[in-house]
Amino acid sequence: MSSKKFRASVVEKPLSIEEQQAKINEVRKLISPTADKLPALFSDASISRYLRARNWNTKKACKMLKETFKWRMEYKPEKICWDDIAREAETGKIYRSNYLDNYGRTVLVMRPGLQNSNSTTGQIKYLVYCMENAVMNLPPGQEQMVWLIDFQGWNKSSISVKVTRETAHILQNHYPERLGRAIFYNPPKIFESFWSMVKPFLESKTSKKVKFVYSDDPESQKVMGELFDMEKLESAFGGRNPKGFDYKEYSERMREDDKKMSDFINSGYSTTPSHQPSTSDHASEEPSDATSSSSPSSPYSSSSDKECYPKLEGTEDYTLDEKIQDQIRCKDSEKDVTEAHETDVTQMSH
Repeated sequence: MSSKKFRASVVEKPLSIEEQQAKINEVRKLISPTADKLPALFSDASISRYLRARNWNTKKACKMLKETFKWRMEYKPEKICWDDIAREAETGKIYRSNYLDNYGRTVLVMRPGLQNSNSTTGQIKYLVYCMENAVMNLPPGQEQMVWLIDFQGWNKSSISVKVTRETAHILQNHYPERLGRAIFYNPPKIFESFWSMVKPFLESKTSKKVKFVYSDDPESQKVMGELFDMEKLESAFGGRNPKGFDYKEYSERMREDDKKMSDFINSGYSTTPSHQPSTSDHASEEPSDATSSSSPSSPYSSSSDKECYPKLEGTEDYTLDEKIQDQIRCKDSEKDVTEAHETDVTQMSH
């Protein structure tokens, strides 16, 4: 048996609550006294999420937390208010639904086909606002959200690699373990090629949370019934709720939420006022699914490609830009080998 196969067959023993707490305490010791500046970011529950994202490696989790701390101090995501991003929200391209999924997770509905802005800065700012709002509205005991992505109206002109990369960077590096499930609903055939290109740049933990669902496929449609109350789910996703996005009504909801956020900030804190469960506080969880990404296979999924791109999986602190550069270098290497081989063949023919 090869060492690769042996490593793949080994299942790491999960840490006990006591071991998890020891790791949390170790991280807090490493980042002190920074922890006093953003108490919620350095709570037990938050540190636990960063540790889980880095497979309980304290040094990597500490590095990740410090980067998020710097980002939050500079970007100040909790201070973005509705009036700052209202223009971005007009078409309903992203909004928080008024219902939870069957596991008590907040639901962000996304419609990339309704993109109404060419500004990467504006799009990312609105995404961050929605993430903060979704986290703030999590019920007690729940830490994750669901992304419900409707591809109606999506086409090649909707593609922005820059926005996609920045979205992945923010989600994975500053909101680790916040995404519980992403539903890609009725993606067109052309999206499969785009997904194959993007997937290698995502951490494997993130890509495994994606489910492809098609309205004309009864088997994949079962996922919607398992995750949502069909009476509340919008008809656009196969549910029985005919009501769609209402900008005026949503604006009122968000302004009310802005007041909640403002009250929290004025209380002396400066991060997301979400419930912070202890490491032993578990909400209802969706069963884990190692093969949850039922999307087209990645072009880099063969054993030879994994050797070519050794850091695409399993190295969780590897940045998107580093991954992209590695891919470019690998492709250049393949090109050099091919050209060398062609030269040898030419010389032999002479």
